[in-house]
Amino acid sequence: MGKASRIKQQSAREKIAAQREAARKAERRNRIMITAGSTLVVLVIVAAFIVIKLSQGSPSSSSANGRTLLPASVSSQVTGVPAATLNKVGAGAVPAFTQGRPAFTAGTGAPLTSGGKPQMLYIGAEFCPYCAATRWSMAIALSRFGTLTPLHGIHSSSTDADPNTATLTFYKSGYNSKYLNFTPVEVQTVSRGPLQNPTSAQNAIWAKYEPDANSRGYPFIAFGNKLVLKGPIYDAAVLQGKSWSQIAAALKDPASPISQSVVGAANYITGAICKMTNNQPSDVCSSPAVQAVQSGL
Repeated sequence: MGKASRIKQQSAREKIAAQREAARKAERRNRIMITAGSTLVVLVIVAAFIVIKLSQGSPSSSSANGRTLLPASVSSQVTGVPAATLNKVGAGAVPAFTQGRPAFTAGTGAPLTSGGKPQMLYIGAEFCPYCAATRWSMAIALSRFGTLTPLHGIHSSSTDADPNTATLTFYKSGYNSKYLNFTPVEVQTVSRGPLQNPTSAQNAIWAKYEPDANSRGYPFIAFGNKLVLKGPIYDAAVLQGKSWSQIAAALKDPASPISQSVVGAANYITGAICKMTNNQPSDVCSSPAVQAVQSGL
């Protein structure tokens, strides 16, 4: 083999070696990029989970039944509606909804008491959209006579009227008042499963005012046998599409449709409670808010 041929052959080998080295370097770069890309994807997914978790907020905890402990900021807006707002709303949207018919039925028989105090008996169900509307007003009214804790949020049934209405549940709630005892019974869950069974005495009261078991409905409230409320007293549709926080924030604005409905109904329920407590406390029961609804009780 001549010198020129040897040089040419060597150059070919060097070229092949260089190409192989270049290919190895390219492969290493690709591996590094794939690894880095995979790591970036993982980091993005982790970051997304963190953002979702933070956006949900840590103050609340949910259960399999859809009950959520409401943040303190929401609870305080519900239980602390300013007296000026209550007085300005007065009867609110209730007369337009009831169209002049009495919102309450007169009670009969012996006073309903518990622990030596007048008893307010509520029978409802978590799936019920009409209960969903009424509970907001009940919470406001009850908070004028005592302390209602804790406040848990739920949504009414997705397959009933006014579906998925944001509301409260009185299941496992506590109430402390020197004026009355509040006894809530949530009979069914949001999915219509059994939850709490009314006692025989509670069923007897319910049947007294709604004798036909087939047409007996929710909500039912007996105010110490002085007055009875059967069904809603404002249109639950006003709450449609609103979150717990949006509803709670609207309560302080007497001009808002939510406040006109929810707070207006709360004033009627406050007036009914005053019938039980012999108008105590006087500052609540003699307020302009209660005076504005007297004709509808």
